[in-house]
Amino acid sequence: MSQKIFSEREYDRRVGRVKERLREEGLDAVVVADPANMNYLTGYDGWSFYVHQAVVVTTERDEPVWIGREMDANGARATTSLSESSIRSYSDDHVHSPHDLHPMDYVAGVLAEFDVDDGRVGLEMDASYFTAKSYTRLTSNLPEADFVDATLLVNWVRVKKSERELEYMRQAARISENAMRAGLDAVEAGVPEYEVAAEIYDALIRGTDEYGGDYPAIVPLMPAGEHTDTPHLTWTDRAFEDGDPVIIELSGCRHRYHSPLARTTFVGDPPEEMRRTAEIVVEGIDAALDAAEPGVTCEAVEQAWRETIAAHDIVKEDRIGYSMGLGYPPDWGEHTASLRPGDETVLEEDMTFHLIPGIWTGDVGVEISETFHVTGDGAETLADFPRRLFSA
Repeated sequence: MSQKIFSEREYDRRVGRVKERLREEGLDAVVVADPANMNYLTGYDGWSFYVHQAVVVTTERDEPVWIGREMDANGARATTSLSESSIRSYSDDHVHSPHDLHPMDYVAGVLAEFDVDDGRVGLEMDASYFTAKSYTRLTSNLPEADFVDATLLVNWVRVKKSERELEYMRQAARISENAMRAGLDAVEAGVPEYEVAAEIYDALIRGTDEYGGDYPAIVPLMPAGEHTDTPHLTWTDRAFEDGDPVIIELSGCRHRYHSPLARTTFVGDPPEEMRRTAEIVVEGIDAALDAAEPGVTCEAVEQAWRETIAAHDIVKEDRIGYSMGLGYPPDWGEHTASLRPGDETVLEEDMTFHLIPGIWTGDVGVEISETFHVTGDGAETLADFPRRLFSA
């Protein structure tokens, strides 16, 4: 029996929207390899993405079909409401095979069974777990098929969230608050970085008194000391020292839905330059959030930030945010809309973004972030956590 994270009606709506996109693009089917997209369409949830798996959606078949390793088929039965005929599994000798077998050989057989072996088939060519060999095995098995890059077809369907999805993201935000509080409380001179990471992980999994947390798609990021200008470092054995700036970026996760949160702290009394930089970051975030509403473009939101920091003679070239929500390692981002110059995506109600600007000025790095939901008349930040520079 499936976990019933969402109603069957919601999954039907999602699959129906994907089929509409297939018809608009003139596609007969799409092979979905991104674990987040597989989950979105079926509810499948398992740490099995280290081997090849897929969900196939065709315009003619009512249900999508899950395809995975034989030992993972019971996981599909446990986490999805798919009928038995829509759960297909390949034998274990396809995994790291010494017999020149590959899981995409099996996928090709399913596509042939559904009479799309000579049709137009979309592939997630840039998905993290769809390999070059996956592509070559499909093309060699189905030489008459016209394979088309459909990397973001499902991702764009995901950008507007249902009320149930938003509920899970709000729950993830409560977990993020607890984890951030645990991390900030643990940072002090003499404490090894890994001990702070352990406190954060404990809070991420323990969740709240009402519900627990899941593993996030990205580990807690904790650049510290002279490395706060390098945003994607994790933790080391090094102990924090007086005078260390520390950035913490993390996310609670609830049924694979995230609500990222970043804050910056300082071991000791922060220098005036860092205090002032943090104030500018907060001022820019406030301006961006004020600008975010249905009908404005992503680049307009970024422009509000950019004009605010420009008044302080600061220029930042990187994007300041991106659409996100449902995710598996290595990323909670949806890879669609970005808050940056040139992105003319129009914000719509029920889109969700991680707004994560930062300012690095040589010796000083400050990162503060908010996850926000586009409402009917503005932006709702999901976390309720002080938006400021902290000190340990």
